[in-house]
This record gives sequence, structure tokens and C-alpha cells, in this order.
Amino acid sequence: MSADPAAAAADEVADARRGPRIAISQKVAVCVVYVAGLFLSTLDMTIVNVALPTIGRAFDVPSTAVDTVSISYLVSLSVSVPASGWLGDRFGGKRTLLTAVAVFTLGSALCGTAQSLGQLVAFRVVQGAGGGMLASVGMAMLLRSFAPHERVRASAVLSIANGLAPTLGPVLGGVLVTQVSWRAIFYVNVPVGVFATVFGALCLRNQPARPTERFDLTGFLLAASGFGLVMYGVSVGPEQGWSTSSVVVALACGTALATTMVVVERSKRSPVIDVRLLKDRLFASGTTVMTVGSVTFLGTLFTLSLYLQDERGMTPMTAGLTTFPEALGVVTGSQLASRVLYRRLRPRRHLVLGVVGTSAAVAAMGLLLRADTGRWLVVPLLFCLGLAVGQVFVGTQSASFATVSSSSSGRASTLFNVGRRLGGAVGVAVATTVLVTAGTTGTDTAPGMSGYRAAFLALAALNLLGLYAATRVSDTEAAGTIPQPPSPEHTPYKEEEPQP
Repeated sequence: MSADPAAAAADEVADARRGPRIAISQKVAVCVVYVAGLFLSTLDMTIVNVALPTIGRAFDVPSTAVDTVSISYLVSLSVSVPASGWLGDRFGGKRTLLTAVAVFTLGSALCGTAQSLGQLVAFRVVQGAGGGMLASVGMAMLLRSFAPHERVRASAVLSIANGLAPTLGPVLGGVLVTQVSWRAIFYVNVPVGVFATVFGALCLRNQPARPTERFDLTGFLLAASGFGLVMYGVSVGPEQGWSTSSVVVALACGTALATTMVVVERSKRSPVIDVRLLKDRLFASGTTVMTVGSVTFLGTLFTLSLYLQDERGMTPMTAGLTTFPEALGVVTGSQLASRVLYRRLRPRRHLVLGVVGTSAAVAAMGLLLRADTGRWLVVPLLFCLGLAVGQVFVGTQSASFATVSSSSSGRASTLFNVGRRLGGAVGVAVATTVLVTAGTTGTDTAPGMSGYRAAFLALAALNLLGLYAATRVSDTEAAGTIPQPPSPEHTPYKEEEPQP
């Protein structure tokens, strides 16, 4: 990316006038690159967990140390997200998105060559930096490419990455670690990343750099350090103990820094984290529903994986295949939402249905699953969970940005993704904490069925916190996102044209 914004903007306009090197719909091009990148960055949150014991043995380090491979990635994601909206506006969407995908791909290749735990952790930080940037920048490009009433279909496509990747991770990771090598879980990202980068370079049209103020360094440092410390605290808290000094200090300092960031950013003319966007009731409500939904979704997948492997004695691969119907449910539910339910129910009732359905499915797991429950019951419960979660994914991504201006979409997508990333880490932390406190007895450190039951019920109850936010979604404000049947008077949406 050019350091000179004027030159960068001129390059963007010239490239946009020339058009992409391969003629293809920009909506398709943005979806392909963004979904590929988002799929990889989300997949890496779960695929690595299967390989941690093998990595520990390869580098001859204890399990407590090898956890840094996962934690460093999550912290790097949180640190890089705050700057992504500004970078996309400053240097243009195509340039920033492809740089992010390239950085993630390079980090993946380097991870596969690591010769020590220290090198692997450092390369995971590189991976996380690329993954954090691409999530927000890609979403902003998507919002600018699709008219509001078309975004529900685009959201259904995004749900493939959000719903399929976390479930596919343990399955793919188990196959690669068992049949190939732990290094293969990183190398598998490279061909997909290279394809997305080359495809984007040939097919994406530049969205011109937008006028923006000087980089808000103070806000970035406060946000990056605050979110990073909170992510670290919630990641290691369940294992080390919430009263451990390092966890307490991390959470206390992270919360203090994030709070200071909110106060400081409210007075900035061009903040890196525009918390004033949360004054928009529709955007705030949708972001809250997505954040709470991420807590429940990833917390449930984590709990279910432990239940199938520790309680039922399944291998990681078998457990992953058992949970795969959940991913099929998300894909099916997303299509059902985009084609029928979102339009017929309207955004508010659609989101209420998704939240209530998710809590009901998770609660059913807590009430019905036993140590000897047959797959005939596990599979439909997982499919129903996916159906409900698909409604939340599509509904929030479609309605949340209806009242956000195009010029603010970059910063809005940053806030949205901060909530989603932190929500996933909090979900795993909540599940682990409940499992440990409610499921262990005496000297036995493995959670029993009482622990799994408590974890599922706690996540189901926690998810209902999103119900209030869902009821605050205004169908009137989100009316523009509801697909309408084509009519003679309908004027097709035109993508933004670059201005010289």
C-alpha cells in the first residue's frame, strides 16, 4: 500500500476506470475473496486445537506452554481489528483486503516451517494480523457493493464461512494431523489464500480511497491493548484460574483501557473506533445480538466437542463428523432465511425467532443428552441448532447496517467484528468455567455429565440476553433491507462509481 494517500487515491481511480482485468460481477468477486479469507481465518480458530498435543510433543514443551499457539492468534486478531476500518478507507478496499489475505497466507506458510514454539507463536501473530484486517475490510466492501435489499442474500453466503468453518476445523485438523503432519494444518491455507489473492487482483475493482483524517494513534493503542488484554484474560482464565494474578491484572487493565478508549474516542473527530455509531439503535441492537450469539455458538461447539471426546470417547475426527450436521443446519437455515423468513417475518420477528430457537436447541442438549445418548438424537439437535443460528447470522448481517451511511461502513464493520471476535472467546471461557466448577468432583478433573448439562443450560440462558436487543430492532428502520419482488418500477442498484 502506498504511503502517499493522494497517490493511492489516484491509482485507485485509474485502476477503477480501467476496470478489472477479468470481466466479472463485482458482487461475485467481493463475495469470493471475502468468503475465502473469512473462511480461512475462522477455520484457524478451531483447526489448530486438534494439533496442539502433537505440536507440544514435536517441540518437547508442556501442554500449558503450547496453548500460546492458539492464544497468540486470538490476541493478534483483536489487536489488528481496530485499525482495519481506517486502513480500508485510507488506501482503498481492494488494496487493503488483498494485503490482508496475503499477510494471512504468508503467516500460514511460515507457521508450517516453524522450527520452535517461539517461531510458531510469532508466525501465528502474523496470521492473526491478516485475519483481523480482512474481516472488517471485506465486510465494508460487501456493504458498499450490495444494495440494502440485496444484503440478505449476501449474508446467506457469508454464513457458509461463519457456520461451516468452526465445525469443519476439528474434522480437517484430525485428518491432517493423523494422516499427514501437524504442519499440514497451516499449509492447507496457502493454496486457498493464493487463489483468493490472485483472483482478487484480476477480478476486483478498486473502491477509491476515501478522505479521512490522520490515523488516530491514541485510540488505536487504547483499543488494541485493551482488546488484546481482555482476549488474553478470557482465553487463559479458565485454565489458570480467574483469581490468578496474571488473569486478574490482564482483565482489569484491559477493561480500564477499553473504558478509557470509549471516553477518548467519543470526543475525536475521526476516531479509529467510532463508538458513537452505537447511538444508532438499529446498529447497536444488531451488533449486540451477533455478539451474544457468538458467545453461545462457539461456547456450545466447544462444550459439545468435549462431551463427544471426553464423555463419549470419540476421536477428534469422529467427534467432528458427528457435529457436522450443525454446519448443514446453518447453511440450510441461511438459505431459508434469505429466501423466505427474513422477508415474511420482517427483521424484528426474524431475529427473535433466531434467538429463541438457538436457546431452545442448546437447552434441549442440556436436558436430553446423556452419556449413552444415541446419535439419532444428537444429530437432529445439532441440525436444529444450525437452523436457528443461521437466522441470527443472516438477520444481524442484513439489518444492522441499514441506517449506517456508506462513509461510516468501514468503522461500523470494525465495531461489529470486534463484538463477534470477543464474543467467541468469551463463549469458550464461560463454557470452560462452568464445566470446571459444576462438573468436577473430588480429585477427578474431568467434567461429568452434570458439568456438560450445566454448561449447555448456562449458554442457553446467556443467549437470551440477546432477546431484548432483538426486540429493539425496528422493522421501519430496516425496511430497506427487506427484499421486494421485482416490479417494472424497480430500478436496479448501481455500485458506487469512482470519482476522480
